[in-house]
Amino acid sequence: MKSPVGIFSKPNHPRVPEIARTLTDWLETRGEAVALDGATAAAIGRAPAGEDWRRQAPRLAIVLGGDGTLLRVARLLRGSDTPLLGINLGTLGFLTELAARHLPEALAPILAGDFQRDYRAAVVTTVERGGRQVAQLDGLNEAVISKAAPARIIELELLVDRQPVSVLRADGLIVSTATGSTAYSLSAGGPILHPALGALVITPICAHTLSSRPLIVHDTAVIEARLRNAAVQTFLTLDGQEGIPLEAGDCVICRTAEHGVTLVRSPQYSFFSVLRDKLNWV
Repeated sequence: MKSPVGIFSKPNHPRVPEIARTLTDWLETRGEAVALDGATAAAIGRAPAGEDWRRQAPRLAIVLGGDGTLLRVARLLRGSDTPLLGINLGTLGFLTELAARHLPEALAPILAGDFQRDYRAAVVTTVERGGRQVAQLDGLNEAVISKAAPARIIELELLVDRQPVSVLRADGLIVSTATGSTAYSLSAGGPILHPALGALVITPICAHTLSSRPLIVHDTAVIEARLRNAAVQTFLTLDGQEGIPLEAGDCVICRTAEHGVTLVRSPQYSFFSVLRDKLNWV
């Protein structure tokens, strides 16, 4: 028996009910089993699948939403071999592959296996406090250390592979994957990396010295950022979706995760075409 096709969607998006219902009906008429997440099931009045998605391992995950929705599903399915097909219902959409207007016709060759697998490395981040690990979080785009108070700065001691790099005084710090180089890191002045490049990007956020610049390191590097001050409330956030508050003396450790994410791409996919389209390059 074939594994089901999973459909995941952005909760309460006005276009989801029509698109999800059309997709579900079309897949079932082709003899496909369909597994719906809670948001999709609620949108079309169906029963949701169980929440143990890693164990169920859909053979394909169709994600209705934008990059944020795809990031959430990527975290949910990390560790499985399920490829993700992003259907863009948002605006920017660096990660999503298709526009909703191309459905469901564009799915036929994908279900037949006619697509490229675009592997993307992820980042795993741990927090050590008093010599003890207190948290571990995963992200596809980035790990961000940021402050809450607008008028204060945070002070971070930065190390790469146990080697001191600098003491950073800034509004925060971003450690991004190559995939995440077009997300928050880009907005903070970081470089654009081709997603196939094995690297991590360290980007200061509004550093209080002109000598603090983005730094690209190899993908086997271990990046440590030790929080020196406690005068301002500070947070660690992964992909803008989950995070924890930090305390003075905490050590945030970032490295490439053991398992990444596989995205579905058409044979005509071009990263540079996406850049031209999304960034209005001519």
